[in-house]
Amino acid sequence: MRSFHNLLVTGGAGFIGSNFIRYVFGQTGYDGRIINLDALTYAGNPASLDDIAQAVGGRYVFVHGDIRDTALLADVFERYAVDAVCHFAAESHVDRSILAPDDFVQTNVVGTCNLLQAARARGDKLTLFHHISTDEVFGSLGPDGFFSETTPYCPHSPYSASKAASDHFVRAFHDTYGLPVTLTNCSNNYGPYQFPEKLIPLMILNALEGKPLPVYGQGLNVRDWLYVEDHCSAIWTVMTQAAVGSTYCIGGRSELPNIEVVRRICALVDRLAPPLPGGQARETLITHVPDRPGHDARYAIDCSRLEQDFGWKQTVDAAAGFEKTVRWYLEHSAWIETVRSGEYRSWLERNYAHR
Repeated sequence: MRSFHNLLVTGGAGFIGSNFIRYVFGQTGYDGRIINLDALTYAGNPASLDDIAQAVGGRYVFVHGDIRDTALLADVFERYAVDAVCHFAAESHVDRSILAPDDFVQTNVVGTCNLLQAARARGDKLTLFHHISTDEVFGSLGPDGFFSETTPYCPHSPYSASKAASDHFVRAFHDTYGLPVTLTNCSNNYGPYQFPEKLIPLMILNALEGKPLPVYGQGLNVRDWLYVEDHCSAIWTVMTQAAVGSTYCIGGRSELPNIEVVRRICALVDRLAPPLPGGQARETLITHVPDRPGHDARYAIDCSRLEQDFGWKQTVDAAAGFEKTVRWYLEHSAWIETVRSGEYRSWLERNYAHR
């Protein structure tokens, strides 16, 4: 079992990163320190971890900074004696990548390379560099089959191309310099603290407010839905148990077309929230909009290797997870108002955007 004392989490104020920090401190018995490095772009919210900071004191450190800043990275690694990295920090929104691909190259490719260089400089003091990636690097599936650890890369969007490049850099640093790395590719995450441009939180909040529910094309694009806490448990399993140099796919075993996801969210909001004026059913708000360029038809992950090697299993299926998520957004209006201010609100008004 691999252990760490000073774990650097990049992008820890974002959706999956903040849930991961919560999981590590709350459910693993970890007694070391976590350094959360986040640039606090539109999707980062340090308030998502205020209660954790209060609970663990000096074992949680927040550093406001950008992985594109090489001098800052060198200082953070040295100052905090970093011996492990869990790298979440990335531009992650497909629609944004179509409009501004350069930003994705700079953060996801150049930033990851900077981080690898800083980790390499630690020499044998670095125990592990774990890289978080996506199933989107594999491209699109037909009606059958699954992505696995041996699936060839075939990215179709600037976002997925930038993540594919970062994956290759991580493996290259292992093969060339002997950097101790592990890597995971996950399916679509959902759950608490997700920024409301992604499909599920966007649908929840628009449904609550009686706004249109934008669905690309006919909504038949299929995604595999993974509850974020299950993802976090899988990441920790790989970080602490997997062989250096190995890759694992993490999936939710919950394939659904986007239109079915939206219908389920509508039914949950109808049941759990006050009704719309006149008792209008939320499903009537569904609005089909022109499809996204290069929209992949289907993603689905075969995570049997992870299950067989370590006994890892999903604990939350889509039915339970969607309800937990809707309830969370209903109960956290203050957090929602914080993240929907400023740049996000102007983006939402200009675009119907979700992954």
